Amino acid sequence: MPGIPVEYLITQYDLEQGALEIQYIEEHFGEFPSKKTATEIVRRLRDRTHLILIASGPAPDDPGMIVPVSYKVAHEICVEEMEPKLIELVHRLQGHVQFDGRRVLYTWIGGTRRDWRGQGHFRALTEQQEFWAIEHGFDEVVVKTKNKFYEMRGTLDHLRFEVMKYERNPLDNAESKVYLSKRLHPELIERHRSSRTVVQATI
Repeated sequence: MPGIPVEYLITQYDLEQGALEIQYIEEHFGEFPSKKTATEIVRRLRDRTHLILIASGPAPDDPGMIVPVSYKVAHEICVEEMEPKLIELVHRLQGHVQFDGRRVLYTWIGGTRRDWRGQGHFRALTEQQEFWAIEHGFDEVVVKTKNKFYEMRGTLDHLRFEVMKYERNPLDNAESKVYLSKRLHPELIERHRSSRTVVQATI
């Protein structure tokens, strides 16, 4: 018998509240070596178009309790960046991403708690991000990961992200950087597979 269709619950957050939620998530997931603070998130996202999405799901030991299980934070990048890290990123993307006359969305941070991986939460967040990006006139979404993150790379492959650049680490290939992108167009939404309920967070 076919399984019961999954309806993913996704919350979209405004900047201040979303930054606090992401800081909480990164502190309690316990799997991210470089944790972001709310201050750092606000500093990066303020004054630029951005999107903060968090997927929730039932706790394994208490299905009646809904907890955050996966998240994605993305923001617009352009040629005229002022922050050193973003200046470097745009420089590395030159020749691989066309910025002139186009809007580019960069998936900055994200992840899924280990106990909930393989359940489709990351796909649902990615498809909602694409839906939002197309609605807001973006032409392409870009993501950077490392060669050693095999699960992430596999998921991006299934979501039809294409490798556009590979920066090999001469000392450890597992640490090599992989840049992927996906062109956005309205017909893309028709290929989305996740069923999603999206709500706006309220204070």
